[in-house]
Amino acid sequence: MARLQRKKTVSTRKNKKKKAIAAASPQVKNAGAATQMALPGAAAKESKKRQVLPPKKDVAKTRKEPGKIKSYLDTSIQFLREVKVELKKVTWPTRKQTMGSTVVVIILVMIISLFLGVVDAGLSGLLRLVLK
Repeated sequence: MARLQRKKTVSTRKNKKKKAIAAASPQVKNAGAATQMALPGAAAKESKKRQVLPPKKDVAKTRKEPGKIKSYLDTSIQFLREVKVELKKVTWPTRKQTMGSTVVVIILVMIISLFLGVVDAGLSGLLRLVLK
């Protein structure tokens, strides 16, 4: 069974980013403190400047580069999966209900077509009388 994917909200993305930074920052702070104790004076100032920050994601790399065709294909496949899930939720009529509805529709079409035929014949006869 296909699983529906939900878009992540902005707040969940921000929370994940904060957690990732928070997880990386104690390591960076501890590493910086250890190097400051080992290096006297000017060398300690330089080590502060070189603190390692978590790598930033490149937006271009996260997108699918091969082209729009692959993204269209992915979205089309996802759409078809969702259609399949929704069609399973539909309550389909029984054969008996379908036959009954079909008979009612056919009878109503015959009645309306008979009425329109009579009105058309009457108006065309009236029009002939007026034009003569």
